[in-house]
Amino acid sequence: MFSLRRVVAILIALLIALILSNRRASRSFPMASQAAAKNLASAAKLSNPTAVFVGGTSGIGQGMVEAFNRHTKGNSNIVLVGRNREAAESIISKMRAANGNSSTTGSYEFVHCDVSLISDVKRSAADIFSRHPKINFLVITAGVLGAAQTATAEGLDKETSVHYYGRWSFIHELLPALRAARDAKQDSKVLSVFSAGRGGGPYDAAAWNDLMCEEFALRNPGIAFGHAFPGGVRTNLLKASDSLVLHAINVILPLLRPFTVSQDECGEYLWSGLYRSTADKGSGSVPGAWRIGSKGEDLGMARYFGSPEQRRKLWESTARTTKTEDP
Repeated sequence: MFSLRRVVAILIALLIALILSNRRASRSFPMASQAAAKNLASAAKLSNPTAVFVGGTSGIGQGMVEAFNRHTKGNSNIVLVGRNREAAESIISKMRAANGNSSTTGSYEFVHCDVSLISDVKRSAADIFSRHPKINFLVITAGVLGAAQTATAEGLDKETSVHYYGRWSFIHELLPALRAARDAKQDSKVLSVFSAGRGGGPYDAAAWNDLMCEEFALRNPGIAFGHAFPGGVRTNLLKASDSLVLHAINVILPLLRPFTVSQDECGEYLWSGLYRSTADKGSGSVPGAWRIGSKGEDLGMARYFGSPEQRRKLWESTARTTKTEDP
């Protein structure tokens, strides 16, 4: 049974982290509206791009989807990947309405996928690639809380599968489409929104996302791979969790409102970081590998855990676990 003491401890830790993060950000970074204006200018250079959003039917993913639709003014091909078709159709209708009566060249579609199942990820990726052989942006925001110690039908821990193995597999399976965009001299970028700069050591999913981005960047020159931390965002993730502790925190979450941002604001901030990322530079020594903060800033190598040897071993282990031929 979860104790009141544990709930209070988690809440206090969350509050302190959000206050400190908010203070640092308020000193150095622009408002979301300013980020949005810069994003519009960045997107103006794109020509009918294709973007795939894994986890784009709610929360942070929805914020990024709708922001991208605004940036491109409906002139983009948007693929929403998730489990909730009804939510996806609602978002698509909302975006079409936002476009108004203007003539647009873009398209919208939904692909069903359970990101916790590697077999479903591979099936969905193949389906997407069959219709979109060239992809400019792959944004992965799918998340789950309170599912630790819960095994998937494939025998993997559910949280680890969603936060790492499923992400790795989506990127790997869609590499041909990302390379096609790169070879066409177009933007080719990947963003995994999880916990950059918040890792607790070399053996957690946050560190693995860092190492994942670095190894993909090393193996795919010309493509930018980013790992981002979204900060405190007002979404339904806590409410949807199976954890009683997280449900309890969700009840008192309104108290944290001054230290959080909306999913729309988060979307603008993260896009500012993604647009700015390039394949020839990076947060550390690996060109094309980026660590992005909650206001779109470059985190550098703060709280980075890993080494080239650990990166290599993780890649080999992941390929075995996902039953993927090592490219």
